[in-house]
Amino acid sequence: MTRLLVITNSRAGGARDDAVATALGVLRAGGDVEPAELDPDALPGVLARHPEHRPVVLGGDGSVHLLVATAHRLGLLDRPPFRFGLIPLGTGNDLARALGLPLDPARAAAVALSDTEREVDVLVDDAGGVVVNAVHLGVGAEAGRRAVPLKPRLGRLAYPVGSAVAGASARGWRLRVSVDGAVVAGGERRALLVALGNGVTIGGGAPVTPSAQVDDGRMDVVVSFSTGWRARLAFAAALVRGRHPERHDVVEARGHRVVVAGGPVPLNADGELSELTGARTWTVLRHALRVTVPGPSGT
Repeated sequence: MTRLLVITNSRAGGARDDAVATALGVLRAGGDVEPAELDPDALPGVLARHPEHRPVVLGGDGSVHLLVATAHRLGLLDRPPFRFGLIPLGTGNDLARALGLPLDPARAAAVALSDTEREVDVLVDDAGGVVVNAVHLGVGAEAGRRAVPLKPRLGRLAYPVGSAVAGASARGWRLRVSVDGAVVAGGERRALLVALGNGVTIGGGAPVTPSAQVDDGRMDVVVSFSTGWRARLAFAAALVRGRHPERHDVVEARGHRVVVAGGPVPLNADGELSELTGARTWTVLRHALRVTVPGPSGT
Protein backbone atom coordinates (compact mmCIF):
# COMPACT_ATOMS: atom_id res chain seq x y z
CA MET A 1 0.00 0.00 0.00
CA THR A 2 1.07 3.57 -0.61
CA ARG A 3 2.68 5.02 2.52
CA LEU A 4 1.29 8.46 3.30
CA LEU A 5 2.21 11.14 5.82
CA VAL A 6 -1.16 12.86 6.24
CA ILE A 7 -0.72 16.41 7.55
CA THR A 8 -3.74 18.13 9.08
CA ASN A 9 -4.39 21.26 11.11
CA SER A 10 -6.48 20.32 14.13
CA ARG A 11 -6.82 23.99 15.10
CA ALA A 12 -8.90 24.77 12.01
CA GLY A 13 -12.04 23.10 13.43
CA GLY A 14 -15.60 23.97 12.47
CA ALA A 15 -17.31 22.62 9.35
CA ARG A 16 -13.88 21.61 8.05
CA ASP A 17 -13.89 18.62 10.45
CA ASP A 18 -16.38 16.73 8.29
CA ALA A 19 -14.25 17.24 5.19
CA VAL A 20 -11.14 16.03 7.03
CA ALA A 21 -12.97 12.92 8.24
CA THR A 22 -14.20 12.17 4.73
CA ALA A 23 -10.74 12.53 3.21
CA LEU A 24 -9.08 10.44 5.94
CA GLY A 25 -11.59 7.66 5.37
CA VAL A 26 -10.65 7.43 1.70
CA LEU A 27 -6.92 7.65 2.40
CA ARG A 28 -7.01 4.95 5.08
CA ALA A 29 -8.95 2.65 2.80
CA GLY A 30 -6.31 2.89 0.08
CA GLY A 31 -3.04 3.65 1.86
CA ASP A 32 -0.89 3.15 4.95
CA VAL A 33 -1.55 6.42 6.81
CA GLU A 34 0.81 8.05 9.29
CA PRO A 35 -0.95 11.13 10.79
CA ALA A 36 0.91 14.36 11.52
CA GLU A 37 -0.01 17.81 12.76
CA LEU A 38 0.64 20.98 10.77
CA ASP A 39 3.02 22.41 13.36
CA PRO A 40 5.94 24.52 12.07
CA ASP A 41 8.13 23.48 15.01
CA ALA A 42 7.42 19.74 14.76
CA LEU A 43 7.20 19.38 10.97
CA PRO A 44 10.97 19.21 10.25
CA GLY A 45 11.33 16.26 12.62
CA VAL A 46 8.24 14.55 11.21
CA LEU A 47 9.57 14.76 7.64
CA ALA A 48 12.98 13.50 8.77
CA ARG A 49 11.45 10.48 10.57
CA HIS A 50 9.28 9.45 7.62
CA PRO A 51 11.38 9.86 4.46
CA GLU A 52 9.58 6.99 2.70
CA HIS A 53 6.10 8.42 3.27
CA ARG A 54 4.56 10.73 0.69
CA PRO A 55 3.22 13.84 2.47
CA VAL A 56 -0.45 14.65 1.83
CA VAL A 57 -1.58 18.09 2.98
CA LEU A 58 -5.18 18.60 4.05
CA GLY A 59 -5.38 22.38 3.77
CA GLY A 60 -4.93 25.39 1.54
CA ASP A 61 -2.14 27.43 0.01
CA GLY A 62 -0.79 28.43 3.42
CA SER A 63 -0.47 24.79 4.47
CA VAL A 64 1.34 23.90 1.24
CA HIS A 65 3.58 26.93 1.70
CA LEU A 66 4.58 25.72 5.18
CA LEU A 67 5.31 22.19 3.94
CA VAL A 68 7.42 23.36 0.99
CA ALA A 69 9.21 26.01 3.07
CA THR A 70 10.11 23.31 5.60
CA ALA A 71 11.34 21.01 2.83
CA HIS A 72 13.43 23.89 1.47
CA ARG A 73 15.08 24.48 4.85
CA LEU A 74 15.85 20.76 5.10
CA GLY A 75 17.47 20.77 1.66
CA LEU A 76 14.82 18.48 0.18
CA LEU A 77 14.29 20.74 -2.83
CA ASP A 78 17.94 20.30 -3.83
CA ARG A 79 17.43 16.56 -4.46
CA PRO A 80 15.09 14.81 -6.91
CA PRO A 81 11.69 16.59 -6.85
CA PHE A 82 9.93 16.73 -3.49
CA ARG A 83 6.70 14.70 -3.85
CA PHE A 84 3.42 15.40 -2.08
CA GLY A 85 -0.34 15.31 -2.45
CA LEU A 86 -2.90 18.02 -1.72
CA ILE A 87 -6.49 17.81 -0.55
CA PRO A 88 -7.70 21.42 -0.87
CA LEU A 89 -9.46 22.47 2.32
CA GLY A 90 -8.36 26.10 2.42
CA THR A 91 -10.24 29.34 1.84
CA GLY A 92 -8.94 30.15 -1.65
CA ASN A 93 -7.26 26.91 -2.85
CA ASP A 94 -5.52 28.76 -5.67
CA LEU A 95 -2.74 26.21 -6.16
CA ALA A 96 -5.32 23.42 -6.34
CA ARG A 97 -7.12 25.36 -9.07
CA ALA A 98 -3.89 25.73 -11.03
CA LEU A 99 -3.34 21.97 -10.83
CA GLY A 100 -6.93 21.04 -11.70
CA LEU A 101 -7.49 19.27 -8.39
CA PRO A 102 -11.08 18.52 -7.35
CA LEU A 103 -12.37 20.56 -4.42
CA ASP A 104 -14.50 17.67 -3.16
CA PRO A 105 -12.52 16.02 -0.31
CA ALA A 106 -13.34 12.42 -1.25
CA ARG A 107 -12.39 12.91 -4.91
CA ALA A 108 -9.25 14.82 -3.94
CA ALA A 109 -8.25 12.01 -1.58
CA ALA A 110 -8.63 9.48 -4.40
CA VAL A 111 -6.30 11.63 -6.50
CA ALA A 112 -3.75 11.77 -3.65
CA LEU A 113 -3.64 7.95 -3.70
CA SER A 114 -2.84 7.85 -7.41
CA ASP A 115 0.53 7.73 -9.15
CA THR A 116 -0.19 10.52 -11.65
CA GLU A 117 2.04 13.49 -10.88
CA ARG A 118 2.80 16.91 -12.31
CA GLU A 119 6.12 18.67 -11.96
CA VAL A 120 5.79 22.11 -10.38
CA ASP A 121 8.25 25.00 -10.17
CA VAL A 122 9.03 26.91 -6.98
CA LEU A 123 10.13 30.53 -6.56
CA VAL A 124 12.93 30.97 -4.02
CA ASP A 125 14.08 34.34 -2.70
CA ASP A 126 17.33 35.69 -1.32
CA ALA A 127 15.80 35.98 2.16
CA GLY A 128 15.38 32.20 2.40
CA GLY A 129 11.69 32.15 1.48
CA VAL A 130 9.75 30.12 -1.06
CA VAL A 131 6.62 30.71 -3.13
CA VAL A 132 4.58 27.89 -4.64
CA ASN A 133 1.61 29.77 -6.11
CA ALA A 134 2.15 33.55 -6.14
CA VAL A 135 3.69 36.49 -4.37
CA HIS A 136 2.21 39.95 -4.75
CA LEU A 137 2.96 43.35 -3.32
CA GLY A 138 0.79 46.42 -2.90
CA VAL A 139 -2.97 46.60 -2.93
CA GLY A 140 -3.51 42.83 -3.17
CA ALA A 141 -1.37 42.18 -0.09
CA GLU A 142 -3.10 45.01 1.74
CA ALA A 143 -6.43 43.42 0.77
CA GLY A 144 -5.22 40.12 2.22
CA ARG A 145 -4.30 41.85 5.48
CA ARG A 146 -7.74 43.40 5.73
CA ALA A 147 -9.40 40.07 4.84
CA VAL A 148 -7.84 38.12 7.74
CA PRO A 149 -10.34 39.13 10.44
CA LEU A 150 -13.23 38.64 7.98
CA LYS A 151 -12.45 35.01 7.04
CA PRO A 152 -14.26 33.34 9.98
CA ARG A 153 -17.53 35.06 9.00
CA LEU A 154 -17.22 35.48 5.23
CA GLY A 155 -15.00 32.62 4.04
CA ARG A 156 -14.06 33.11 0.37
CA LEU A 157 -15.93 36.43 0.31
CA ALA A 158 -13.44 37.91 2.78
CA TYR A 159 -10.87 38.64 0.09
CA PRO A 160 -13.21 40.58 -2.28
CA VAL A 161 -14.43 42.63 0.68
CA GLY A 162 -10.86 43.27 1.80
CA SER A 163 -9.97 44.21 -1.77
CA ALA A 164 -12.76 46.77 -1.93
CA VAL A 165 -11.63 48.39 1.32
CA ALA A 166 -7.96 48.40 0.36
CA GLY A 167 -8.59 49.59 -3.19
CA ALA A 168 -10.69 52.53 -2.03
CA SER A 169 -7.75 54.18 -0.28
CA ALA A 170 -4.63 52.89 -2.07
CA ARG A 171 -2.32 55.59 -3.44
CA GLY A 172 0.29 53.16 -4.73
CA TRP A 173 3.95 52.53 -3.88
CA ARG A 174 7.19 53.59 -5.57
CA LEU A 175 8.77 50.28 -6.54
CA ARG A 176 11.55 49.32 -8.92
CA VAL A 177 11.00 46.02 -10.72
CA SER A 178 13.43 44.24 -13.04
CA VAL A 179 12.91 40.95 -14.87
CA ASP A 180 16.05 39.12 -15.99
CA GLY A 181 17.90 42.43 -15.76
CA ALA A 182 15.37 44.45 -17.80
CA VAL A 183 13.66 47.26 -15.86
CA VAL A 184 9.85 47.11 -16.19
CA ALA A 185 9.14 49.66 -13.42
CA GLY A 186 11.69 52.32 -12.54
CA GLY A 187 10.03 53.68 -9.41
CA GLU A 188 9.12 57.06 -10.90
CA ARG A 189 5.43 56.12 -11.08
CA ARG A 190 3.51 54.68 -8.17
CA ALA A 191 2.54 51.04 -8.63
CA LEU A 192 -0.80 49.77 -7.38
CA LEU A 193 0.24 46.12 -7.54
CA VAL A 194 3.23 43.95 -8.42
CA ALA A 195 2.47 40.25 -8.87
CA LEU A 196 4.86 37.36 -9.48
CA GLY A 197 2.89 34.31 -10.48
CA ASN A 198 3.85 30.67 -10.63
CA GLY A 199 0.14 29.87 -10.56
CA VAL A 200 -2.64 31.93 -12.16
CA THR A 201 -4.96 33.08 -9.37
CA ILE A 202 -4.90 34.65 -5.92
CA GLY A 203 -7.64 35.26 -3.36
CA GLY A 204 -9.72 32.26 -4.37
CA GLY A 205 -9.86 32.77 -8.12
CA ALA A 206 -8.70 36.26 -9.18
CA PRO A 207 -6.52 35.59 -12.27
CA VAL A 208 -3.73 38.04 -11.44
CA THR A 209 -1.19 36.38 -13.79
CA PRO A 210 -3.54 34.81 -16.36
CA SER A 211 -0.80 33.42 -18.63
CA ALA A 212 1.21 31.68 -15.89
CA GLN A 213 2.00 27.97 -15.93
CA VAL A 214 3.32 26.15 -12.88
CA ASP A 215 5.83 24.05 -14.80
CA ASP A 216 7.29 26.27 -17.55
CA GLY A 217 10.42 27.34 -15.65
CA ARG A 218 9.44 31.01 -15.62
CA MET A 219 7.41 33.34 -13.43
CA ASP A 220 4.87 35.75 -14.87
CA VAL A 221 5.12 39.35 -13.69
CA VAL A 222 2.31 41.92 -13.72
CA VAL A 223 2.80 45.55 -12.66
CA SER A 224 -0.22 47.84 -12.44
CA PHE A 225 0.11 51.63 -12.38
CA SER A 226 -3.68 52.08 -12.05
CA THR A 227 -3.54 54.47 -9.08
CA GLY A 228 -6.28 57.04 -9.82
CA TRP A 229 -9.68 56.14 -8.35
CA ARG A 230 -11.29 55.62 -11.77
CA ALA A 231 -8.27 53.61 -12.89
CA ARG A 232 -8.43 51.47 -9.72
CA LEU A 233 -12.08 50.63 -10.35
CA ALA A 234 -11.43 49.79 -14.00
CA PHE A 235 -8.41 47.68 -13.08
CA ALA A 236 -10.43 45.73 -10.51
CA ALA A 237 -13.18 45.04 -13.06
CA ALA A 238 -10.62 43.88 -15.63
CA LEU A 239 -8.79 41.72 -13.07
CA VAL A 240 -11.91 39.67 -12.36
CA ARG A 241 -11.98 38.66 -16.04
CA GLY A 242 -8.22 38.31 -16.43
CA ARG A 243 -8.20 41.17 -18.95
CA HIS A 244 -6.07 43.62 -16.97
CA PRO A 245 -2.84 42.95 -18.95
CA GLU A 246 -4.59 44.60 -21.92
CA ARG A 247 -4.75 47.94 -20.09
CA HIS A 248 -2.36 50.74 -21.06
CA ASP A 249 -1.30 51.24 -17.43
CA VAL A 250 -0.38 47.58 -16.84
CA VAL A 251 2.96 45.98 -17.79
CA GLU A 252 3.35 42.23 -18.23
CA ALA A 253 6.65 40.30 -18.40
CA ARG A 254 8.02 36.81 -17.89
CA GLY A 255 11.39 35.63 -16.70
CA HIS A 256 13.59 33.50 -14.45
CA ARG A 257 14.81 36.18 -12.01
CA VAL A 258 12.88 39.16 -10.63
CA VAL A 259 14.12 41.92 -8.32
CA VAL A 260 11.68 44.24 -6.50
CA ALA A 261 13.06 47.21 -4.56
CA GLY A 262 11.38 49.94 -2.55
CA GLY A 263 8.88 50.04 0.24
CA PRO A 264 7.84 49.66 2.88
CA VAL A 265 5.08 47.84 0.99
CA PRO A 266 2.72 45.01 2.06
CA LEU A 267 3.74 41.59 0.70
CA ASN A 268 1.70 38.39 0.40
CA ALA A 269 3.46 35.10 -0.40
CA ASP A 270 1.02 32.18 -0.74
CA GLY A 271 -1.23 33.91 1.77
CA GLU A 272 1.59 34.60 4.25
CA LEU A 273 1.57 38.34 5.02
CA SER A 274 4.67 40.43 5.61
CA GLU A 275 6.28 43.66 4.44
CA LEU A 276 9.11 44.45 2.03
CA THR A 277 11.57 47.22 2.82
CA GLY A 278 14.65 47.39 0.62
CA ALA A 279 15.11 44.83 -2.14
CA ARG A 280 14.37 41.17 -2.69
CA THR A 281 15.20 38.79 -5.52
CA TRP A 282 13.07 35.83 -6.59
CA THR A 283 14.45 33.03 -8.80
CA VAL A 284 12.68 30.06 -10.38
CA LEU A 285 13.71 26.62 -9.13
CA ARG A 286 12.36 24.53 -11.98
CA HIS A 287 10.49 21.29 -11.34
CA ALA A 288 11.42 21.22 -7.65
CA LEU A 289 8.10 19.56 -6.77
CA ARG A 290 5.95 16.68 -7.97
CA VAL A 291 2.30 16.89 -6.98
CA THR A 292 -0.31 14.18 -7.48
CA VAL A 293 -2.95 15.33 -9.97
CA PRO A 294 -5.98 13.80 -11.71
CA GLY A 295 -5.15 11.33 -14.46
CA PRO A 296 -6.92 11.08 -17.83
CA SER A 297 -9.98 9.57 -16.15
CA GLY A 298 -10.17 12.41 -13.62
CA THR A 299 -8.74 10.48 -10.66
